[in-house]
Amino acid sequence: MAKTAAHLTPAVVAEHGLSPDEFQKIREILGREPNLVELGIYSALWSEHCSYKSSKTFLKELPTTGPRVLQGPGENAGAVDIGDGLAVVFKMESHNHPSFIEPYQGAATGVGGILRDVFTMGARPLAILDGLFFGDPAAPRMHDLVDGVVRGIGGYGNCVGVPTVGGMTFFHPAYDRNILVNAMAVGLVRQDRIFRAKAAGPGNPVLYAGSKTGRDGIHGASMASDVFDDEKARRRPTVQVGDPFVEKLVLEAVLEVLEGDAVVAIQDMGAAGLTSSTFEMCSRGGVGMELDLSKVPMREAGMTPYELMLSESQERMVLVVHKGREAEVAAIFRRWGVDVETIGVVRKEPRMRLLWEGGVVADLEIAPLVESAPVYRRAFTIPRALPPTTPVSLDGAPDDAAALRALLASPNLCGKRWITTQYDWSVRTNTVAGPGGDAAVIRVPGTAKGFAMTCDVNPRYVAADPQTGASHAVAEAALNLACVGAKPLAVTDCLNFGNPERPEILGQFAAAIRGLSEACRVFETPVVSGNVSLYNETDGVSILPTPTVGMVGLLDDVTRTVGLHFAQEGDLVALLGTTRDELGASEYLATILGRDEGPCPSLDFASVRALVNMLLETVRDGMLTSAHDVSEGGLAVALAEAAMGPRGLGADIDVRTPLSSTRLLFSQTAGRAVVSLPAGRERNLVEAGRRYGVATALLGRVVSGRLAASVNGVRAFDFETSALKALSESAFERLLEA
Repeated sequence: MAKTAAHLTPAVVAEHGLSPDEFQKIREILGREPNLVELGIYSALWSEHCSYKSSKTFLKELPTTGPRVLQGPGENAGAVDIGDGLAVVFKMESHNHPSFIEPYQGAATGVGGILRDVFTMGARPLAILDGLFFGDPAAPRMHDLVDGVVRGIGGYGNCVGVPTVGGMTFFHPAYDRNILVNAMAVGLVRQDRIFRAKAAGPGNPVLYAGSKTGRDGIHGASMASDVFDDEKARRRPTVQVGDPFVEKLVLEAVLEVLEGDAVVAIQDMGAAGLTSSTFEMCSRGGVGMELDLSKVPMREAGMTPYELMLSESQERMVLVVHKGREAEVAAIFRRWGVDVETIGVVRKEPRMRLLWEGGVVADLEIAPLVESAPVYRRAFTIPRALPPTTPVSLDGAPDDAAALRALLASPNLCGKRWITTQYDWSVRTNTVAGPGGDAAVIRVPGTAKGFAMTCDVNPRYVAADPQTGASHAVAEAALNLACVGAKPLAVTDCLNFGNPERPEILGQFAAAIRGLSEACRVFETPVVSGNVSLYNETDGVSILPTPTVGMVGLLDDVTRTVGLHFAQEGDLVALLGTTRDELGASEYLATILGRDEGPCPSLDFASVRALVNMLLETVRDGMLTSAHDVSEGGLAVALAEAAMGPRGLGADIDVRTPLSSTRLLFSQTAGRAVVSLPAGRERNLVEAGRRYGVATALLGRVVSGRLAASVNGVRAFDFETSALKALSESAFERLLEA
């Protein structure tokens, strides 16, 4: 056994993110002082990022099972049955702090990591989505942060050959010094070929495959588990460096290896690198390992066992294979040009022995590290939310036409072609609907089916009312899928919050979990995978609470999907759902009146679920020619977005309402959709609305080249569709230039 480290001073322990009480618990578990390698391992596995020690007690509330769930939380990704012996595999992860330090590599390696989570399950990745949360466009570094993150996502995904098909982008000053980069990957696998990270079989060899290990990413997990300041922002060595071309080779090699029966278990080296992958595999299987770290492929001279265990170098995998089969597995990796070495063996005793140059540098029992990490039940306070009926003043509001122009040019609502044109969203030719719609749609090769994907959250809503705001994210995602005709199946989440040691922040988290749980049960969308990202604050300033929801849905016939743009001149335009005076926490209030205030809009689960079911039926039956969810910016913005299609089709509508034109056009009442349908089908639509209990109002007709709206007989706006499209599509680049 290596000599214990007498130099483990309180300062060294603190640098590893461990409290004095946690360090004392480690001493008690070991019955001795740990050495530096062991301290580093405990530091990584007991970090917030790996152990969820502040969130675990709340996460148990989430629904995680259902008739279609093949794999829930606890593995690399979740898996859901889509019939025909196939499963969709998906997960969302965060790469927030690394992306603020080094935006290109931080975002790129976030994409690489989430792709590995999917293909490690045996699934071929078919799509990437992203949730990007930036600060004020005029804030210091923000132009470079936006540019670097977008290039990183596009550069990695494009090179690997996986289309980036959708996502969301949100701007708010709360993210000025702590941006969020959430990446989601979706793949497809045969149900009988799903692989898991559960080590088994004493005597089975342990293989390392992928890039050589360097010094990049050391302490990445602990950095992601701490608040930010200027000093931490300068820690570039903690950011991993990715190589998408190596990832492509690793991907293809892994999928070929998994076609056979030589592999017992497989895990990618993500957060905490070789430490988390091996310890977690052993924990799931109730076994141990002996690893010879001198056999780990290294790309830098003089690396130490400490660095080898904690490095988060990218594009690396750990495999347990059946004894005697290691040569054939290695041959496949080498044929793809991927480094591979046998670095250890599975042992019956559930301990990890690490060897280095003939000596033992660590000898640790598995269970205390993985299963006995501290679980904190900290005090928290649930924020008090304003009632949804709290009135919102519109003093100083401009006319509706000026307001619509301003909203369409605003950071959150303007067109994002500047982003999406940097992504290859059609590679592999399975993309039916890419960025810019309510949800992306991917064809399931070899079948008539398709699956749809979206990610959503409104951080303003969650800040105003964490429980209802989190529920809104699920409801909005379900509506997005329904608008393209996809039945919602399941959820992955990325729960981004500030410092959980502050009672008000932990209260936001607790309330948001409650809201997610309730909504997921209503829409029958269990949470099958996800990620918690805490300590997202800098110098005491927290981000807005941001529980991003990724949702996947199924289309039985992918040819039946519809888009958001008006499709045929002369079609009727209808509004499904009821509009209420709900301008609190709205884009109108923030953009037009400069006020981040007011109550979160109410959420009637029954009415939203009814609308979801009505949309599924009417899209499936071919009744609709377009469908678009009404959300941020309200009815006026939804109409404008529907009018920005390639054919220049708009609409002329006239609405009768007891509300003022401004409160009608820009209200963000949930559970509404703008649809179009051929003339003569209106009776069918109204009848469907009656059956589902959804209010259905015919607004007008699709016309060529104009978008005009009258409220109670008074013209609110009248624009050429080409002018609206030009305004929206040019705004983002102008914002960045400014």
